[in-house]
Amino acid sequence: MTDTVIAKIQSVAMAALGAAERLVSEWLPEGERQGSEWVARNSARSDRTRGSFGISLVTGKWNDFADNDAHGGDLVSLLSYLRGCRQVDAAIEIDRQLRLDIFRHTGACQERRNMPSPWLDKVSLGQQVEAERRQVQQQAAALAKRLWRISQPAYPRHPYLIHKEVPRYLLRQSPQGQLLVPLYAEGQLVNLQCINAQGDKRFLKGGQVYGAYSPLGRIAHHRQLYVCEGWATGATLHAYTREPVACAMNAGNLKPVAKSLRARYPGLDIVIAGDDDRQTPGNPGLMAANEAALAIGALVVLPVWPEGVPDSLSDFNDLARWYKRQGGGHE
Repeated sequence: MTDTVIAKIQSVAMAALGAAERLVSEWLPEGERQGSEWVARNSARSDRTRGSFGISLVTGKWNDFADNDAHGGDLVSLLSYLRGCRQVDAAIEIDRQLRLDIFRHTGACQERRNMPSPWLDKVSLGQQVEAERRQVQQQAAALAKRLWRISQPAYPRHPYLIHKEVPRYLLRQSPQGQLLVPLYAEGQLVNLQCINAQGDKRFLKGGQVYGAYSPLGRIAHHRQLYVCEGWATGATLHAYTREPVACAMNAGNLKPVAKSLRARYPGLDIVIAGDDDRQTPGNPGLMAANEAALAIGALVVLPVWPEGVPDSLSDFNDLARWYKRQGGGHE
């Protein structure tokens, strides 16, 4: 990355402070202002408790107190973290949103006589950034394929599988003991979600997430297909329905995955199996499920909560495990 681009990213980060509350309230709408901080749940991981993720509205510094690796010094790095994109992509998005025009020009250009090709005279910064992003994704996909190839079938008694009370299906396990959840796009392995014994989740750095999903079962035109958020939720749905499932990995990815699957399987009967985030203001799980369903003309199903179920439960895996603890089956 050139010094000019770095300087522009820094300029965007400084300018963003003037609209800090407006920006973070859009990125993390379930949060709230507490003094000079915006306090929310971390939407980039399985965080259901608001309060561990804080962003300073004065300096832009942010920190997840439950994850030592999640912290940054400005709002550009925050959006980069939440979106899973490069900082230059995040800076360009903020620049456009605030109409700063910092990235409108690419800076001083070489003289035409120094141009090795006429094409370079036309290429925009956005095109360069997109090319770099694709290259990073390709590198991550190559790493995913290599790690998948050298890994072994997941240990059936892995702590995460025991906790979620689901089979391993086709998951693999790294030599370090992490479960490897494969993500596919257009039929190609593009990324892995790595889950450790404590349930902490990480994607490969720079790997594609948007529009990618982890499949359970064989997708076929005569079958119903469920699209859900997390893999454990998908494993539960697959176990109880015997129908194929596409796990989008997070609420924000439900709509892109649903649209991608609809384009690839036009006549498929797709059902969005949403999370019911009842304790989170705005219920982001329900909202994301409805948006995905409206985008492709699909139905939405949510867990049906019997009397006595704790309000903290939100997805189909939670419901299935609660039923088991009651010593009963499922409806």
